[in-house]
Amino acid sequence: MLETFTQLGIAIAIGLIIGLERGWKGREREEGSRVAGLRTFGLIGLLGGLWALLAETQGQGLILVSLAFVALTALLIVGHYLAVKQSGDFGITTIVAALIGFALGALSVSGEMQVAVAGAIVTAIILSLKSLLHGWLRLIDYDELSAILKLALIWVVILPLLPNQGYGPWQAINPYQIWWMVVLIAGISFAGYVSIKIVGANKGLLITGFLGGLVSSTAATINLSKLAQKQARVPVICAAILLAETIMFPRMLLEIAVVNRELLVFAWLPVLIMMIVMLGGVLIIWGRKEQSGDGELSVTNPFQIKMALQFGLLLAAVMFLAEAALAWLGDTGIYLVALISGVADVDAITLSLASMAKSDLAAETAIRGIVIAAIVNTLFKTALALFIAGRQMFWRLFPVAVAACGAGGLSLLWV
Repeated sequence: MLETFTQLGIAIAIGLIIGLERGWKGREREEGSRVAGLRTFGLIGLLGGLWALLAETQGQGLILVSLAFVALTALLIVGHYLAVKQSGDFGITTIVAALIGFALGALSVSGEMQVAVAGAIVTAIILSLKSLLHGWLRLIDYDELSAILKLALIWVVILPLLPNQGYGPWQAINPYQIWWMVVLIAGISFAGYVSIKIVGANKGLLITGFLGGLVSSTAATINLSKLAQKQARVPVICAAILLAETIMFPRMLLEIAVVNRELLVFAWLPVLIMMIVMLGGVLIIWGRKEQSGDGELSVTNPFQIKMALQFGLLLAAVMFLAEAALAWLGDTGIYLVALISGVADVDAITLSLASMAKSDLAAETAIRGIVIAAIVNTLFKTALALFIAGRQMFWRLFPVAVAACGAGGLSLLWV
């Protein structure tokens, strides 16, 4: 009996949780002018719980609950029709919320109390986010909406369909694993792009460098270096470029943690040392800035199906070459592949070696390869910035990059 009362109490609480938000939204309306308020939602939750209890005791199961659900739906439709005639508001959010409250109340009595309470809280949160969500809809354009749907496509639809096993020589090509890494990188890049959209690309060069590094540190370096050709704020731009390059290191640690968490024991020291040295350079140069100012960073939507496929092919090629190099040349082959691939991209080699370290590659070799790729990539991006912006940035960027790479190389002695 105590358990039954507890379940019914939770059913009432579920209705009240949802009704609290709906009642607050309609608090200015006159009594009786709303389809459902706080008390009604509480009663709807209790109604769902009672019908589930009745169905359980009578042995009718889902049939009785379904009949009650249909009857409640009809009643709410009639109330909504009358409310529309009076106010002209055609929104059905309250109707849907009431039906959810009934269903969750029934679910709580069926034994899924935690799921039902969590569902009620999530429902109330979604209802309360109306202004924020509608504001987001006004901010995104068609390309961004398309990118969100495509990201969902490659994650929710395509990924589960791929076979999770190795193919080809050395079983190097695992379609599921490769595509899962594509989803990971696409998600990180798109999150950085959304951050720039929210904060704005002209809210300060340092913020721009940070967020640009989340999307692509190479692209951020190129765009910021182009700004240095036109503007006098070279110290600020240098700090922003170094910060964009610094973001690569926590991004690498995140990728390693997701793919092979055990490898973090070996990876955190060299990667963290390089990041600290780069961040120290950012702080020193930023402290000597002449003015902060704003700067426009050209940033485009980083997620396209074509780009995802290209990265997938790059990742597959790196993984195959790494396995082949390990088989033919041993550890030396891994370092050679890391040296070459690090010029263009550090994500692919990081993900590849982290994955290989779960099976046939020593953790120490994987970390050395990852750090070699990071060193090469850092020096390449620094050289790219100097080539675009000229010698005016040399004494600010080059010493920091060399110090970070040197510190990262020395830290490998302790791996």
